[in-house]
Amino acid sequence: MKASVIIMKLFNGNRLKSARQYRGLTVEELAQKINVSKQTISQYETGKIENVPFDKILSISNVLNFPYKYFAQENRLKLQTGATYFRSLMKTSKKYRLAQEIKMEHIAAIYSFLNEYVTFPELNLPDLNEETLSPTEVAKVLREYWKLGDKPIENLMSTVEQNGIVVTTFATDTDDIDAFSQYVDVNGTDVYLIALSSNKESASRINFDIAHELGHILLHEWSEDEEVLTREEFKAKEKEANEFAAAFLMPETSFAADVELEPQNLDYYKQIKRKWKVSIAAMLYRSCDLGIITQGQYQYMMRIMQNKGWRKSEPLDNTMKAAKPALFSDAVDLLLDNKVFTQKEFVDELSEMGLAMNPSELEVLLNLSKGTLSVQNTEPVKMVMLKPKE
Repeated sequence: MKASVIIMKLFNGNRLKSARQYRGLTVEELAQKINVSKQTISQYETGKIENVPFDKILSISNVLNFPYKYFAQENRLKLQTGATYFRSLMKTSKKYRLAQEIKMEHIAAIYSFLNEYVTFPELNLPDLNEETLSPTEVAKVLREYWKLGDKPIENLMSTVEQNGIVVTTFATDTDDIDAFSQYVDVNGTDVYLIALSSNKESASRINFDIAHELGHILLHEWSEDEEVLTREEFKAKEKEANEFAAAFLMPETSFAADVELEPQNLDYYKQIKRKWKVSIAAMLYRSCDLGIITQGQYQYMMRIMQNKGWRKSEPLDNTMKAAKPALFSDAVDLLLDNKVFTQKEFVDELSEMGLAMNPSELEVLLNLSKGTLSVQNTEPVKMVMLKPKE
């Protein structure tokens, strides 16, 4: 009884709110699941009820699938979240968007923890503060800054990670969110995260999603509240991000040289899709934008694609698989394989830092193979781009 009293006094209502939002539950939904009133949950979250009964803490822990220690911890990291750009902001519920934002904050906190033990690639983006450039011009600047030339990008996922941007995937039961990007200030360090729907596997579609989010990172203000954007403002930002993505993935000179050989032949676009690693629909749009085909020709070819069923599933979508995010899996593998931590020690150390989470949840959050943090991992380290800190 004495131990439970200690835990009751340490109950952190902010953590309850965070975990509830993480799971996408409303106050009322959580209240029903643990058999209390929604007013009681609100009072738990605001701290008006300080002595939360231990049996209720255990019920909350079971329902939300967080260790009960999570609800007794303080946030040790100073996290300041900026805007989050969702590609489907207007048709995605605020509750669902908030759940994803909370998960990204947890990922940023884990990134900060891992950064104490491994050296991640530094954020490497051009300084555009003094520049007034179009999205197409910014795409050209980034290609030059990253020394990519004007050829197709072989592995955009790896390129982005090697330049210090964190990429992760998120499970979703809705197709309303393709991808989103978020800025988090972690103890004074800028962290940009790109989150991709795990529902998508096609390299061509994922590449455009990554490039689109890169456009937001480089073009748009991260201190504004995206919730107050008008529909027109939101569409304008999306259009700019799409323009950037098209120009970044398909540089004018080299792409035009390819397409101009057979600009009205859909089978030819199918052939060069594997080379450029973008969708046929995106190549057609880019061809029209560059004046290689007319608007009428573009619309005609899109109708043919519709009739062929290519608007939903294009040729090669099932065979051109995208690379998986590797930043976190490489870092965790490195620490485990070099015996810096055992699986249990890793989870415990994260808990000591103030982020108690179940191993299975960490595996999902960090794109780790199932069992990585609960079963001895005997696979060798993959692409090692990280090194233990001395």
